Amino acid sequence: MRFVVWLLLIAIVAVVAAATLGTNDGLVTLYWRGWRADLSLNFFLLVMAGAVFAVYSVVRTLDSLLGLPQRAQQWRTTRRDRIAQAALRESLTQLLAGRYSRAHKQAQRAVDIQAQTPGLDSDPEFTAIGHLLSAAALHRLQDRPGRDGQLEQALVHARRTRPPRATEEAAQLLAAEWALDDHNAARALDLLAALPAGLARRTQALRLRLQAARLAGQPLDALRTARLLAKHQGISPAAADSLLRALAMSALDSARDADQLRQQWQQLDAADRRDALVCARAVSRVSRLGAPEDGRAWLLPFWDRLRQLSTEERAALALALVQALPGLPADWLPRLEDALRAFPREPVFGYAVGLALVERQLWGKARRLLEAATQDAGLAADCRRQAWVALARLAEQEQRLEAAAECYRQAALAR
Repeated sequence: MRFVVWLLLIAIVAVVAAATLGTNDGLVTLYWRGWRADLSLNFFLLVMAGAVFAVYSVVRTLDSLLGLPQRAQQWRTTRRDRIAQAALRESLTQLLAGRYSRAHKQAQRAVDIQAQTPGLDSDPEFTAIGHLLSAAALHRLQDRPGRDGQLEQALVHARRTRPPRATEEAAQLLAAEWALDDHNAARALDLLAALPAGLARRTQALRLRLQAARLAGQPLDALRTARLLAKHQGISPAAADSLLRALAMSALDSARDADQLRQQWQQLDAADRRDALVCARAVSRVSRLGAPEDGRAWLLPFWDRLRQLSTEERAALALALVQALPGLPADWLPRLEDALRAFPREPVFGYAVGLALVERQLWGKARRLLEAATQDAGLAADCRRQAWVALARLAEQEQRLEAAAECYRQAALAR
């Protein structure tokens, strides 16, 4: 196709030349001292064109000869650049393949070639990437001093690149991740706190912050970070629900006294306080810390809407109420009886109401419910054991020592 195009162009030029120059009768006269030369205009134009081409060829030849050393230097630089690039790619491949010693050596080779080649040492991003790959390989080899040295050099070179400095951001995130691998939560949190605002809001940074907060024993910070992750779809909705619930419970379990637990409860997000399972854990915890009245207050909003909850949630709330029974006021009895009538097939309510009646010293009603609870296989062994113990205490109140002993024996056998 190219040959045909050139053939057409030559034909067009020949036709135009024949049409314009074939009838050209012009002359060019040249005078030199006593000499005179007459040339046709066509021949003169051909001579001038040839002279111009000859001069151009001579100039190009001289330029090629004079620029030969520079082109040779450029060729050598290009060749070394390709070798360095190949070494860097080889380092990445070896790192992914799990050959960490080879990866470190290839990364160092790439950096050394670039540093020793004039014209290549002005690329800080290449150097920073090489140091990062070397640091990653040394991290896998558990060479922490070497890793930290390579990481520091990577940061120095990365800060010399033009914004946006993606290489510097990668180094900062890797430093935080490696601190977590070293189980150094304090250093990881410091590194994450030093991140720029935009980088700190990225999904990977939030995941690292979540891990660091959990490792450092800061469940409230971990909970807030997990909520941000869920908001940015960094974790699936199903995983987010279970994770948020576990973190909220962990925050409640970290309280050492009732006052601290009240503060933890208030610091929880409103969505966490609306979770029945989280509330059940808070009620159980605050009751064990000696403030069952606070637990009943937290439990009351859920108890008024039991029908809207699942069976698991209702069971958790009923068991939490058992923990909060000391000092139970009389106004709770109607609520308990209503729940017992509303859910007759859920044995946990009979168990809870029975213990609540014992707390209010209504022993006659309590005995029937507790006896039914001890015989219900759907009830957990711990609950049946506690029901036997409550029956034993009722028998002791009535001076029926043999019956009390039998109840204690059944409590010990409950499994």
